[in-house]
Amino acid sequence: MIDYLLDPAHWTGSDSIGTLLVQHLIYTGLSLLVAAVIGVPIGLYVGHTGKGTFFIAGVANALRALPTLGLVILLVIVIAPAFASELAFVIPSLIVLVLLAIPPIMTNTYAGVRAVDAAAVDAAVGMGYRPLKVLFAVQVPCALPLILSGFRGATLQVISTATIAAYVSLGGLGRLIIDGRAQNDYDQMLAGAVLVAALALLVDLGIGLIGRFAVSPGLTRRRIRATAAQPVLATTATA
Repeated sequence: MIDYLLDPAHWTGSDSIGTLLVQHLIYTGLSLLVAAVIGVPIGLYVGHTGKGTFFIAGVANALRALPTLGLVILLVIVIAPAFASELAFVIPSLIVLVLLAIPPIMTNTYAGVRAVDAAAVDAAVGMGYRPLKVLFAVQVPCALPLILSGFRGATLQVISTATIAAYVSLGGLGRLIIDGRAQNDYDQMLAGAVLVAALALLVDLGIGLIGRFAVSPGLTRRRIRATAAQPVLATTATA
């Protein structure tokens, strides 16, 4: 596997590792963008108003239960006749990845907004804040750690599952796994798997670093104090 990754021939050309990596990132980025456009507003609305809680739970559970590979093949069969280009395979793959990314983004956004201290919301209302200002000035900043956690989980799922794009003749790092299996080239297959895992870990680390700077220091300190206080409370209760 190391020899495969270090071979310069595998880093040049239209099917090079670099090209496949860029394609993988494009599939991931587009899927997360569409999922965020759908999931975040729904999560914010339900979390702010309290209406539709059962809808959130039902939709999230249903989407998590979908068989991704089977759904991709089904959508290709249905959609492919309408297109004469690569879109016949791109659109089904993106639809499946979007459906996979929506549940963690939507549910974490909802849970984060609902978990905001009611006293903070009441104080904002008492100061004359309108509902939208309460949402975006109070609830969203407080909910940001959970919202980012949802994006983090969705990103890891999409990166690992985007390999299915290669199953329907598209690019991405899954191409190394599918082609390696067809050629009985286990070094290529292992290289593809390692690259997908490494990409997921690096992106997860990046989102974690973004969260450290994006989340209010006050919220971080409060979480640390709450965690540190738990053993003390437990000891007191035991005594």
